[in-house]
Amino acid sequence: MLRRLLVPLVALVLVLAAAPHAAGADTGFPSVGRNWGAAGPYATAVDVGPVTTLYYPRDIAQSPRRHPVIVWGNGTFAFPVVYRDLLLHWASHGFVVAAANTPQSNLGISMRAGIELLAQRNADPGSVFHGRVDLDRIGASGHSQGGAAAIVVGGDSRVDTVVPIQPGPLADADAVHGPMFILAGQRDSIVWPALVKAFYNDADHIPAIYGEVRGADHFTVVGAPGPFAGPTTAWFRFQLMGDEEARGEFSGPGCRVCADTRTWSDVRRNPLALQVPGL
Repeated sequence: MLRRLLVPLVALVLVLAAAPHAAGADTGFPSVGRNWGAAGPYATAVDVGPVTTLYYPRDIAQSPRRHPVIVWGNGTFAFPVVYRDLLLHWASHGFVVAAANTPQSNLGISMRAGIELLAQRNADPGSVFHGRVDLDRIGASGHSQGGAAAIVVGGDSRVDTVVPIQPGPLADADAVHGPMFILAGQRDSIVWPALVKAFYNDADHIPAIYGEVRGADHFTVVGAPGPFAGPTTAWFRFQLMGDEEARGEFSGPGCRVCADTRTWSDVRRNPLALQVPGL
């Protein structure tokens, strides 16, 4: 009862939080002309550490701007190399991706360790990341068990937005405080779309969008990420880079993902997501 009474009072705050760095933001990242699925303008590099693998713009040390962060959680028995193409894709668009080197990511401990590692590197004058990591703009994502971990980490005050991909069941969307774009696969027989919709339905306190990728099974995102690359990139560019060209993919009456029935078998936006203005 108390929650139902509070929701109308905080709705405006949450709508503004749906694009925490978008409206009026100018982070200076180059436009990609809505080509979210194509490689971005940055050459990339990989740094494999004992706990975290970093995927990042290769010339970040010479960058004139600070780069947002995405922390990543793997599926069960998987490691970052399994998702290398997707993580490098995000890095090519200017993100620093901290991927947990664990096949058991559900608690989100290693994902949080990625944030802490980047905070250390950002503060280290001898690091290529020195002063180039935007720790005020952090997203979380992951696949399967790692998707559940992204929801868990979404309760961390440092994390602005989450993109769980076919998330496993061991998480609670009630703890997430930022906007969520949650993805299912139409033909996923391991994490059924109905299970992903349950997370979406539970996220009535935040702006949330549910997207079900047409024809996708549980492993479509593995290797070449195909239909998952473009929409997730657009979401993170909007939420963490203030890319206004990406706003219309998700917001307003012209919502492009809503109209794209070739890519999506089902798209839903909850009432708070519907309040986010379009262009």
